[in-house]
Amino acid sequence: MTMAAVVLLAACSENKASGDAQPATENVEKADSAEVKENVDSASVDGVTSATNVANSPTFNGLMMVSPQQDATVSLTMGGKVHSLRVMPGQAVARGQVIATIDNPEFIDLQQTYLEASAQTEFLEKEYKRQALLGENDATSMKKVQQSKADYLSMHSRLSAAASRLKTLGVSPASVRSGGIKPYLPVTAPISGYVTNMNVNLGKYLDAGEPLCDVINKSQPLIVLTVYERELNMMTVGRGVEFRVNGMGKQTFSAKIVSIEQSVDAKDYSIKVYAKVTTPNSGFRPGMYVRAKLK
Repeated sequence: MTMAAVVLLAACSENKASGDAQPATENVEKADSAEVKENVDSASVDGVTSATNVANSPTFNGLMMVSPQQDATVSLTMGGKVHSLRVMPGQAVARGQVIATIDNPEFIDLQQTYLEASAQTEFLEKEYKRQALLGENDATSMKKVQQSKADYLSMHSRLSAAASRLKTLGVSPASVRSGGIKPYLPVTAPISGYVTNMNVNLGKYLDAGEPLCDVINKSQPLIVLTVYERELNMMTVGRGVEFRVNGMGKQTFSAKIVSIEQSVDAKDYSIKVYAKVTTPNSGFRPGMYVRAKLK
């Protein structure tokens, strides 16, 4: 074989090897390009700051709840035996609606005291004015005027005390004057909402201060999220939250952070974050499990 033939053969071999390597290089470049595209697609890019918000941000576990201002415990100021129950657990009630009536003879005595004091006060007021007029004309002694004034003020004080006790029980003194003595103490709903935690029955005796039931208003629900120290820097008041509720499928709801607990739980070192639901649903109930992500 001549030298020219050897050189020609070597050149052909080199060109073939170079041709075989080119597709491999192109494959690597395509793979790198695809990986970059995938990373870009998985994040939303801020057009102003070029910052990215990764779609798969951490999720937070939590529970549905009502705010303390919308959760009222119905307790008794005066103890007694349950005479009647006007509602069922889960039933909607309006503020001021009678939930139950309580049988207690002391309630009857209180109404009687109020009515007697009201009548005596009216009489003693007129007597005091009469004695004061006589005293101005020197027709009676100042001692009688002062005694009349003392009797009037003493009875007026008794009347005010009885009226205040009736108001504490949720009973209007005016209704007692116009309607007379009521045999049973009515217990009314302090807010509008739904009756829950009713653990009483007819004839059960309840002491003063003992709860009869709760009334919750679900119109402004909250979610309370469990957040750990390493995630606390992501939590700011006013930031939006998206969440799903266990048992309600893949439907997504929105909320906004309104408060962040200032103490850390001593057991698991978590912090409670509260968010107000901005897309309420009639199916929401306190205690429902939720999973949330930050917007």
